[in-house]
Parts: sequence; C-alpha cells; structure tokens
Amino acid sequence: MGVSFSMNFSNRLVNETSPYLLQHAHNPVDWFPWCDEALDLAKKEDKLILVSIGYSACHWCHVMEKESFEDAATALLMNKYFVCIKVDREERPDLDHFFMDALQAIAGQGGWPLNMFLTPDGKPFYGGTYFPPQSIPQRISWKELLVQLHDAFIKRRSEIETQANNLLEHLQKSNQLNPHQNFNIQLPVEEQFSDLQLKKILEQLMSSADLVDGGFGHAPKFPQTYAIQFLLRHYHFFGTDEALQHALLSLKKMIRGGIYDHVGGGFCRYSTDAQWKVPHFEKMAYDNALLLMVLTEAYQISKDEEIKDAVFETVAFLKREMLDAEGGFYAALDADSEGVEGKFYVWSKNEFDEIVGTDASILHGYFNISDVGNWEHSNILFTKASLQEWSVKYNLDNLKAKQILSTAKHKLLVEREKRVRPGLDDKIILGWNALLSNALLQAALVFEQQEWEEISRKNIDFIMDKFFDHETGKWLHTYKDGKAKYSAFLDDLAYLIQALIQLHETTGSFKYLQDARSITEYLIEHFSDTNNIYFYFTPSFETDVPVRKVDLYDGATPSGNSIMAWNLIRLGIIFDQSEWKQRSYKMLKGVESTLLRYPTSFGKWGNLLLELNRGLVELAIIGKNAQKDSAGILRTLIPNKIVVFGISSEENIPLLKGRPIEQKTVFYVCHDYTCQAPTENPELALKFLLTKRVSQ
Repeated sequence: MGVSFSMNFSNRLVNETSPYLLQHAHNPVDWFPWCDEALDLAKKEDKLILVSIGYSACHWCHVMEKESFEDAATALLMNKYFVCIKVDREERPDLDHFFMDALQAIAGQGGWPLNMFLTPDGKPFYGGTYFPPQSIPQRISWKELLVQLHDAFIKRRSEIETQANNLLEHLQKSNQLNPHQNFNIQLPVEEQFSDLQLKKILEQLMSSADLVDGGFGHAPKFPQTYAIQFLLRHYHFFGTDEALQHALLSLKKMIRGGIYDHVGGGFCRYSTDAQWKVPHFEKMAYDNALLLMVLTEAYQISKDEEIKDAVFETVAFLKREMLDAEGGFYAALDADSEGVEGKFYVWSKNEFDEIVGTDASILHGYFNISDVGNWEHSNILFTKASLQEWSVKYNLDNLKAKQILSTAKHKLLVEREKRVRPGLDDKIILGWNALLSNALLQAALVFEQQEWEEISRKNIDFIMDKFFDHETGKWLHTYKDGKAKYSAFLDDLAYLIQALIQLHETTGSFKYLQDARSITEYLIEHFSDTNNIYFYFTPSFETDVPVRKVDLYDGATPSGNSIMAWNLIRLGIIFDQSEWKQRSYKMLKGVESTLLRYPTSFGKWGNLLLELNRGLVELAIIGKNAQKDSAGILRTLIPNKIVVFGISSEENIPLLKGRPIEQKTVFYVCHDYTCQAPTENPELALKFLLTKRVSQ
C-alpha cells in the first residue's frame, strides 16, 4: 500500500485557474501545466515527458489520482524519470485532439484519463488511459509501466525515437485531406444534394435505431441529438412517420430515464445501459444545450407537454446551478460527491418515504423505488410510464397526478440541496456558452419566455466583452476569476457566429449580424486550411501543437466545420458574399461520401444537406413593428429559413435594399433574391415559407 503525501506540498499547478488542474495542485507529483518551461526542461535534462489529460467531471481521472498521483512512492518514480505535465482537455482541446489521435493510432481506442509519453523533444510514442496501482489481467500497473518505459528509453532509445518519428509522420499524413476529394459543385444546388442521398441517410440511421428503448446502437448510449434532429426535420419536409416516431421515442425514453435528473432537471452525459436507466452522473453544459435545441424542435412539431416540461425543468437547472453572476455558464458538474459516483442524486427508500410523505407509496411505482434499490443498493429515479399512464393506474386525474409529482420533486430538491454537492467546474468556455445562448434563444421564441431571451442576451454581451482581447485583437477560449486565457478555437467562434445569427432573428437588431460577419472574417483569415475550403481547429498564430487538425466529425459537440458551413451559406446570402456560399457548398460536398456511410457521426452535415436539398428560403421582415408582428412565424419550425429584419434603418444588403421602412410590417419571401409578391399578412408569408421544396 502506498504512502500518502502531505497536503502541505504544492506543485506548479497551484497558480492555475482550471478546477481540474487545481485538483492536482497538492499531488506529490511535480506537475507542470503545458508550457515552454516544461518542454525546455525535458530537453535540458534529457527526460521523457508524461502528458496526463483529463477534466474535472471525469470519474476515472479522480480514481487514478487517488490511487497513483496522490501516492508518494509513485510520485517519486514519476518525478525521477519524467517531466510531468497535466492538461485540462476543456482548456486545451487542441492538445487533447492531437494526443487522442496519437493514442487511437497506438491502441485503437481512447478515453480519459489520457496518459501519453513523449520523447524529450516532444514527440509521442506510447500511451494509454487508466492504469491501476497493481497489475490486473491484461493491464499493467502504473508503476511497472513507468519503470519499463524508463528502462526502454535508457537501453533502446533509438527504437523509441524511430517509433515516435513514424507516429508523428502518420498523424501528419492522416490529417491531410484526400487530394482526389471532389469539391466540384453543379448548380442548382438543390439538385446536387439529392433526395436519394437523404433516403440513404435515413435508412442508415434507422438501421442502427433501437426501436424499443430509443436512441441508436447499444450501451453505452449517448443522446445523439444531431441524428434525432435529422429525423425531426426529415418528417417536417417529407412527412416520414417512422422518422418522427423514433425521434419522439428517443427523447421520451431519455426524459423518463435516469439520464434525466427528475428532481432538479437537466441531463447527464450518457447512459451506461441501453434503457437510459443508469447515467454517468456528470452534467455538461454542452449536452444540455444540444438537448434543449432538439427538445424545442420536437415540441414545435408535437406540442407534447412531457417534452415542454423537460425544457422548463432543464432551463431551471441551468439558471439555478450553472449560471454565473456575470452572465456566463459554468462548464460542468462532477459525477462524484464525497468521492462516490452519483451519491448526490440517488435515494434510499426510507429517505424517499420520509421526504415525500403520504404520497410515497404511489410514487414508488412511478420512480421505480424499492427496498433493496435499483442501482448499487440505492434508487436512481426513473420512470417507465408517461404521466397519463401512471395517473390511470392509480385512478388519478391528470391535474392531481401532476400536482403530486410536482410537490414530490420540490420536496426532494429542497432536501437534496442540504447534501454535499458534486464538484463544480466553474470555468466558462466560450463555445459552450454560445451553444447554450443559441438553445435558450430558440426556446425563448417557441415557449414565449422573455426571461430566457434576456439571459441569453446578457450571456452574449458577456462573451463579447470578456473573450475578446482588444490589445492583441485575438479571441480567447476560457474565462475564470476575471481573466480570459488561451486562444479561441474554431468551435468557439463557429458556435458564437451561429448564436449571433439566432440573436438577430430573435431581437431584430442588425448589430448582431455585423458582429457575426466580423468574426467570420477573423476565422477566414486565421483558420482557413491550405485549400481555403475547410478550417483548422487552431489559429495560424498558435504553433505549440505539432499538427494543425481539420476536424470534420460531429462528436460530443458539433464540428466547427459543419457549423461554419451552416454559417457561411447564411451570411453569404445576407451580405451577398458569393465566395462564402460557394465555400459552404464545397465543404459539404467534400464530406458527402463519408456522411452517407456514417450519418450518426456527421449529423450536423446531414441536417445541412437536408436544408440545401429543400432549398433555402429568405425572409425579409420590414417595418417598425416587424419583430412583434413576426412572432408567430418565428415560433414555427422552418429549418431552411434565413431571416433578416429591417426595423430602424435600411441596411445595405440585398434583401433590404430599396425597401422603405414603414409603420406597417411587410414580409418578403424570396429564394436566391427572387421574391414572392410582398404581403402584410403573416399567415400568408408563413404559408410561402412552409412550401416543402422551394421552386427552382
């Protein structure tokens, strides 16, 4: 058994702001943050480098810290043989992407904690994820690994250096786009992206759909919001019943499952089982943003009250637990509290009964409460029934059933607030905040919640104020304790542009479109790839990662490239920038074949293909009361619309040019700047907008 180290020891991480790095600031390991000092020291002392990457809500990161990084004997080996660097993957996703690619090339799979070993000149050659303190079948112990790698470096250094050089060459080549890739666009675009392609995407999605428990594939199950959004939009345009049914099934199974916090609202990261019952209990800002978006669209189609309730409860969670006083949203809540995963969220039967009181017995059936527990001797709250089904079973009318459920949730929430809370990662990440702003703006329109719009506007104002460095002219990635740091990544700015476009649609203010245009120009200047088609993840002025990655995959968050393709087509039309429109078409064309094979991994691209196939429809709304008079239109799901308001002045853009602003609101519905007859009737304008395919 290892020896614990005194907490009086502090390493260099004590000066960091990342909650994850600060968790390791009193390890006996002599951790560095990623910095030139550490890299230079490795060269000077001719030592191997250990880069250990994780994040504050990562359960197995905490486990490995307690077992190994807090152990003095283990730390002695690490400090003696390696220069040790700790990285928060959420602060430096560029480093995480690079080393994760390296790990997948080495091991065929990845995860966190991500432990990568580098030569003294910074080239990766070996890595893994979690290593136990003692060896177990098929997994070497951490201390044995450290000794073996050091021994190999001393005795077989040339082999390690050859391996590192080969791996780096592989990573550089694998990140290059296929030189034979087809970027040619035939016009009209609606014919280029065909109905047959959309049919193939739908068939691929449905072939992996779990028709019993919702979602796609098997355990572990992630929300796959982009795929669900595609199904909803396919139904919107084509009336495909199977698409709508599976989208709603998936969302309702999640809402009823343990992945959803029935007491406090909001969603956990993923489910460890196929039935959505047992979550990995961490709550991430971006997951809740993406789920809010797709739930809002589902409600626009279905008007389902169960979905509406989940939206309101999730927003309440975000306001209560994730919103900073300055207007930013925190990054995440940990899975663990008091060192135990899920402890904050689960209940014994006795606890539940004592808190809920007289209605406990009928609520047992709703929440699946038992004496022995439904998970590790405790009870995760989840339900297999709708409110309607439960009320019928217990002979309750719907109103009474809803009152009982609401009262019980409130009592449980009040009591839960007395518990030791999970760790909060209180850094504020630009991109995740932009996703949340976008989601709240959409929900504010649909559910007519002025407060949500105000939260979002304050959030965008906060971003514009705190994340731009006026001295250097650079956008920054993360903010904490009054300071923004690290250059912004593609995702950050792509999501921000999209949120600004949505904010114009919500408020009518043209300023937000001008901001979106300015940031787009910044991205084109600093992030464009060598072919001026896609965008690198990192800006040209940052050089501390060996490979600049072009990331096209829609993973836990959307690819910055897929969002920029969406942004460019809209801003290209609004500002009459034909090269932006063409670039968007080429971006989609370049991923076309991959999208058709793997639509769950390229979901946002699939949604863009659907929009372009149906034809983008332009809506200019002009008049002093334009925003108020168009509320009904904006509450309706029209995925392929581009909205421009002319409220106070005639802007120099095609959709507004030469159209005077009067007291009465006038609607112009157009395609490629060719417009229907203007109308003052919003219902008629909506009818034009809802045409299932824009005429050529």
